[in-house]
Amino acid sequence: GAEAIHPGYGFLAENAGFADACDAAGLRFIGPAASSIRDMGDKHRARTIALAAGVPVAPGSDKLKGDEIDKIEAAAQQIGFPLLLKAAAGGGGIGLRPVEAPADLLSSVEATSRMAERAFGDGSVYLERLIRVARHIEVQVFGFGDGDAVHLFDRECSLQRRYQKILEEARAPEVNESSRVEMARTAVALASTSKYRGAGTVEFLYDDE
Repeated sequence: GAEAIHPGYGFLAENAGFADACDAAGLRFIGPAASSIRDMGDKHRARTIALAAGVPVAPGSDKLKGDEIDKIEAAAQQIGFPLLLKAAAGGGGIGLRPVEAPADLLSSVEATSRMAERAFGDGSVYLERLIRVARHIEVQVFGFGDGDAVHLFDRECSLQRRYQKILEEARAPEVNESSRVEMARTAVALASTSKYRGAGTVEFLYDDE
């Protein structure tokens, strides 16, 4: 019989419950540990781990419930407008919404929270400073689950439609070499700090400044 399961890519590969079920059934889940999936799938938890690893992050909020209006408004004022509203759980650009002004905040929170609840079973939201002009560059990492990790270089992923990548180019062109080295270093630091196992991607927003 089968001894291992490879989940492919997409939501099943990011499902900690499925990884737990494989372990409980005595099957090897070919991918990250369930704890890593939970850590990296929660944006606030991932942010905390990234900061501990020395990875630069954009100013952002705590994880907030969609009905915590006072806390959401206070966080928005602290971060400043325009800002980016995200579902705290999940990924794939689901629930990602720019908010240009305070008057747009509450309706945007309601829409994002509702969408996140449907998609991920968690309506919590997260606020982050909007960086208008930046490239999307990713660094591929591979971790061994024991704190050791390597990087497999970078790629340009800026050509997107509705926050979904259309084309990737490796290596990313026109990147300052010192920045390229630093992105690789911090990507490996994040994978090492989280004791990540398997292949993963660390995403960066990059501008010429």
